Amino acid sequence: MLKQTRIMLSLVALTFVTAGHAALPLAVDGQPVVSLAPIVEKTSPAVVNIRVSQTVAARQFGSDAFRRYFGLPDVPQGGTRQATSAGSGVIVDAENGYILTNHHVVDGADEIEIFTFDGRTLDATIIGSDERTDIAVIQVEADDLVEMPIGDSEAIRVGDFVLAIGNPFGLQHTVTSGIVSALGRMGISRGDTLEDFIQTDASINPGNSGGALVNMSGELIGINSAIISRSGGNVGIGFAVPTEIASSIMRQILDFGEVRRGLLGVTINPVDREVAETLNIPVDSGAIITSVAEGSAAERAGLEVDDVIVEINSKRIGNAFELVNTIGLMSPGEEVTIRYVRGERTRTTTAELGQRIAQSVLGEDIHPGLAGAEFSSSSTSGVRGIEVASVQDGSPASQRDIRAGDIITAANRRSVDSIAELSQVASGSNIVFLYIVRGDRTILRQIR
Repeated sequence: MLKQTRIMLSLVALTFVTAGHAALPLAVDGQPVVSLAPIVEKTSPAVVNIRVSQTVAARQFGSDAFRRYFGLPDVPQGGTRQATSAGSGVIVDAENGYILTNHHVVDGADEIEIFTFDGRTLDATIIGSDERTDIAVIQVEADDLVEMPIGDSEAIRVGDFVLAIGNPFGLQHTVTSGIVSALGRMGISRGDTLEDFIQTDASINPGNSGGALVNMSGELIGINSAIISRSGGNVGIGFAVPTEIASSIMRQILDFGEVRRGLLGVTINPVDREVAETLNIPVDSGAIITSVAEGSAAERAGLEVDDVIVEINSKRIGNAFELVNTIGLMSPGEEVTIRYVRGERTRTTTAELGQRIAQSVLGEDIHPGLAGAEFSSSSTSGVRGIEVASVQDGSPASQRDIRAGDIITAANRRSVDSIAELSQVASGSNIVFLYIVRGDRTILRQIR
């Protein structure tokens, strides 16, 4: 049995080397690669361990009677505690000390410490962060840093070999290997996110977030971000934000201090077979326009209510989510080519995207029961309403099951299209019933 195992291992190794010399031209600095060690040695120094300290709301375990019986200390109302978490990051600009990581790794951080490959501990500051793409840029001040070159994530193919480098479970600079399993994955995360993930079977575990997905030329092609797992550990389904997106977000943060998103100026609904049959539409997928904003890019491009958008820049649009995602990852002023169906004909137009400008209001300014939430007047979900931009853990809004990404469409049975309309309804009532679109469901929440 042992002999058979050795033979099998030899065959696998031989197959890998043969593929490396034939179908897969693996090389670093022009030299053929028969081991992954040269790639690991080249890229690992650019990957850092991140430790985040933050203040969080303290939660009391058990009832007051339970705690008194067992002599447990009480936690004061509104009390806080210090919490730490870990993640990974990738140095992409050694001269300026810029590091790419995930938004969720550094979100809410009071202090950020960086542990480098050569054993140094450095303090880091957040330059900018974008929740919707889960990308953040942080910075350290240090000499002799090593950066990782950024590769072209658009050039990768399903089946390409990749490495994942990070700090899973606090085990610094762990390297795993695999292949690209799929491209363009969407709908993985919850809430109002913009996604175009690279899927890989390279092992990604807690602590890998923000780490590097590396191609066989030793270039960064993705920032490891999420996994699908019932147990919380790796099951061979991991996701990385492509460098095409991560680099764009980083450039906007460094150039403007914020992320500026394109805006088409339409509200939309998905088209499926049932909708197509009901409305006699000659396509059974796409996004049907339900309203066009006055003066918007869509209006200038000649788009109208009832038009069904089926392509953006030759990229198929299968549903409303894909349209929101595609436009949301583009920049203001970018010109896009739109294919759409009107009646029985398929037409083409071009539009210069506007800029999404959202008014933000704190929940406590609307109703005491919404304290801890932030609301945006600009919904990007394709649903007309008011978007919940963020919710603080443990806040009154969180306790009432208000979540980031929710779209409030009505209050006390009155449609609300603006924060002013919601505030008007809430100001005259101690109790407010909110009608909320969450994913593909509509739910009702009572706010006191």
